[in-house]
Amino acid sequence: MRKKTSFSQEQKISDRTIINAQPKVAYIVEHTLGCKWMLKVLYLIRSGINRPGAMTRAVDGLTTKVLNERLSDLLNFGIVNKVSYPEIPPRVEYEFTEFGLHFIKILDTIDKLEEFRHS
Repeated sequence: MRKKTSFSQEQKISDRTIINAQPKVAYIVEHTLGCKWMLKVLYLIRSGINRPGAMTRAVDGLTTKVLNERLSDLLNFGIVNKVSYPEIPPRVEYEFTEFGLHFIKILDTIDKLEEFRHS
């Protein structure tokens, strides 16, 4: 008979967090690669489509709700900054942080893997 092991809440989230509740990079990568829309959102921002309305129009099936969730994750992970302009109508754009510029090198690696796969 197996003995049940109980884990404290701290142990359960230890893979995701470090000091000051910042997610570990491995968790960020896992979350990003495991999400259907996250890579598309990163590719959009990298290609210069950085306004939410333009993002939803650029990708069939990407809803405003899902986009807002993905952008919120990217903000929380420190990959992007939200820039709000005091205009009427309001304008919001997203840009990569310094960490985000390093993080999106993952996209370059994915692109190289795709090229290798088809060569």
